[in-house]
Amino acid sequence: MLGAAAVSVMAIGPSAAEPILTDDGLYKEPWFLESFLELPDDLEDARKSGKRFVVMWELKGCPYCKETHFVNFGRNDISDYIKANFVVLQLNIIGSRKVKDFDGQELSEKELAAKYGVRFTPTFQFFDEDAAALKAREPQKREVARAPGYLRPDDFLAMFRYVREKAYEAKSFRDYLKSQPS
Repeated sequence: MLGAAAVSVMAIGPSAAEPILTDDGLYKEPWFLESFLELPDDLEDARKSGKRFVVMWELKGCPYCKETHFVNFGRNDISDYIKANFVVLQLNIIGSRKVKDFDGQELSEKELAAKYGVRFTPTFQFFDEDAAALKAREPQKREVARAPGYLRPDDFLAMFRYVREKAYEAKSFRDYLKSQPS
């Protein structure tokens, strides 16, 4: 028979896995996408698996990036929701890895960040679900939502729900937050 302590631990569940500090100085979640950095393929694979595609931009030494990993992703309700509904690709805002954009252009991470006007870290870019349609659109018209900078955990989770529920089709994120129960 299990003791009371064991039962309470089981009810809470295991804690979220700790992020890994990579060689480039970024924290990475073990469930982040390992990618060949071809955005159309990554988006299509996410769509086929019933998930949405999001890019997380980070920078070595960014205190808010670290907070996102240890506080926001550290909450099981947040990490479980994101893992179940999204594919997350992590990119370095000053990185040199080559990335193939939706229009076929191959750029460094740094050049891609500039192309999309990403200036803050962390920034989350949420894209439309149709990779073919994105090819013809201007870069800033490819996103359905963007979270530039750190969001507190509850607002962070709300942003992912906003995108998953496609609430962006009817209202702004600010209006979505106002419509949520407290």
